[in-house]
Amino acid sequence: MRVLIICPQFPPNNTADSHRVRLLLPYLGAAGCEAEVLAVDPRDVRGPRDPWLAERLPKTVPVHHVRAWPLRGWGLNGLAQRAGIALYREGCRLLANGDFDLVFFSTTRFHLHVLGPLWQRRFGVAFCMDYQDPWVNDYYREHPDVIPPGGRIKYGLSDRLHRWGERIVAPRCSGFLAVSKAYLDSLTERYGQLVAWQPRLVEPFPAEPNEFDHPAVPAGTPARLISSRVIRYIGRGGEDMLVAARKFFVAWKGLVDGGIIPADGLHFEAIGTAYYSGAAAVKTFEPLAAEFGLDQRVSEKPLRLGYYEMLRCLNTSDALVVFGSDDPAYTASKIYPYLLAQRPLLALFHKNSSVVSVMANVGGGQCVTFDETGFTPTAVAAIELFLTKLVKDQATVPLDLVQ
Repeated sequence: MRVLIICPQFPPNNTADSHRVRLLLPYLGAAGCEAEVLAVDPRDVRGPRDPWLAERLPKTVPVHHVRAWPLRGWGLNGLAQRAGIALYREGCRLLANGDFDLVFFSTTRFHLHVLGPLWQRRFGVAFCMDYQDPWVNDYYREHPDVIPPGGRIKYGLSDRLHRWGERIVAPRCSGFLAVSKAYLDSLTERYGQLVAWQPRLVEPFPAEPNEFDHPAVPAGTPARLISSRVIRYIGRGGEDMLVAARKFFVAWKGLVDGGIIPADGLHFEAIGTAYYSGAAAVKTFEPLAAEFGLDQRVSEKPLRLGYYEMLRCLNTSDALVVFGSDDPAYTASKIYPYLLAQRPLLALFHKNSSVVSVMANVGGGQCVTFDETGFTPTAVAAIELFLTKLVKDQATVPLDLVQ
């Protein structure tokens, strides 16, 4: 089988939606698939680059690049708007000459999925979609008190466009891959039998154990710059994380006030929490910590890390915490790297998140859940126990690497 993979933000660009393809490519040959990748020239993708990612790509997989238009202005900054026509033309050239059996879209630039039906009609080639995020998201409709990124007007217009695009594309798709079952369930709720016939696969974001064996990534005892136990969170912030984060600080503050752990026993670092850098970066965790008088023990660096740097930070932590969204459909893109770092891990997620079942299957940390009513007293006690053991150097890592 020959597969043309559409992944515009491909390494060396370090974007979350590129890692599925990057990590699958070395294994496709053994599964009987011959793949080629269609991407946007890295010079035209706005965001961090990580050459380390490109160095690890298989040399046998052709990667075709197109240039994006240098557009500016409201509604024209998106990669789909700037590169859509170029990707369509190059895709036509490849499909006309390459005898491909399938087009696989693995990108959160969902407007580009509209190319699937166009190529299907012109070349008779089937296409599949990777739902790494929901194309249509009802979260802000269900939480009107939360201001969406970009503001309500921009979100409202974008939401209408997303719903129009998905309604055109999804019923013509030949199969779905998703990181969360909830994404596919919502598709069925919206379109019924129009999408119920397609095969579906739910798989979280992958990780590669061998990347933790890279000699440049420190292993073993973490580097220690301060006497406190360093617990880190690496990932985005946002208002939907506040339920989990607030209870984390409540439990920590209670342990300090009760004299169970010393005031300087823990230091929390949040890294890569904002989508934007500079003045546009909004911190989530430092202001929350200040409410509990923990601001001297908390630091937040909104700037996103390269993938290699992310692995290094995971490996040099005394412990890790992952905050989940109050959206039950949310899954953490880096949960497997967190697990493979084999550090003591505390995960705070909605009870219906796919992360809960992942951690139940492989172990590797303490998963504490909440629901629409919040955390139970038992859940808070579990957080307190984890932090107490961490300070006393009694935390364990029961990870089953075989599964």
